[in-house]
Amino acid sequence: MNPILFNIQHFSLHDGPGIRTVLFFKGCPLNCVWCHNPEGKSIKKTLSFLKERCVFCRRCESVCPKEVHSFQSGEHRIFRQNCIGCTKCTDACNYGALEMLGKEYTIDEILHDAKKDKAYYGNSGGITISGGEPFMQFEALITLLKALKENGYHVCIETSGYTDSERIREAAEFTDLFLYDYKESSNERHKKYTGAGQDNILNNLNVLDDVNAKVILRCPIIPSVNDYHKHFEKIARIANRHTSIQSLEFMPYHPLGISKANHIGEKYYYENNQFADASLVERFCRITQQKTSKAVTVSK
Repeated sequence: MNPILFNIQHFSLHDGPGIRTVLFFKGCPLNCVWCHNPEGKSIKKTLSFLKERCVFCRRCESVCPKEVHSFQSGEHRIFRQNCIGCTKCTDACNYGALEMLGKEYTIDEILHDAKKDKAYYGNSGGITISGGEPFMQFEALITLLKALKENGYHVCIETSGYTDSERIREAAEFTDLFLYDYKESSNERHKKYTGAGQDNILNNLNVLDDVNAKVILRCPIIPSVNDYHKHFEKIARIANRHTSIQSLEFMPYHPLGISKANHIGEKYYYENNQFADASLVERFCRITQQKTSKAVTVSK
């Protein structure tokens, strides 16, 4: 089975050690209100529309077989519920106003793409599989992991940990490092802001301990959601309890997901359009570092 990706990012410096190629898998079982990649939530192809680029040429309307596009009262309206992902409209648009997010890649295509970057990886870089949530496409993920390891790549998986324990155990055999999100220490608040509880996520950290995996615990800092003292004390306790956790990385909220949600016609439920306050982030970093011997850093 081949993976469906919504982006391939080259020369990334923020998704694991060294220079990396990042593969963004579509599909996620959580519904975080602050999602930075809302275009990755659905496993299906997603139609993106940049209103400011549309010149009302109506070519998309003329080629669409499902009446997705309509021009009424000087407005380009999109009925995404009709879209079958055929890409006829995006192919017809000469102005970059329309883009279909989501493409199936063969394993050979991914390996060919990665080979172009391999000279830049050095001793620490490699491939990072992100999302969405990679474990949503488990068969494709395992097939890809095996191929990447057979070809000598250092492999990271960025995951919420919200998946079946046997799946994460199997993937660990072919994964050098897990970038493991820890969003909220209160189970009830986790349900409120992500749509699911955290028992499964915490249990999978135990699984990664059992198989001697390596983990960087990544903690998004979301203003007015998880920016409270007890949460960061709990983060330190979790880091101390799990042998798999090598270090912690705090990831300050950024509002870039808002425009992405607008482009795909989705409501963005977190209304804060400000970046997380740098001084507050540093404060929580110090609080956590005082309670654990494992390194705490802030992503740039």
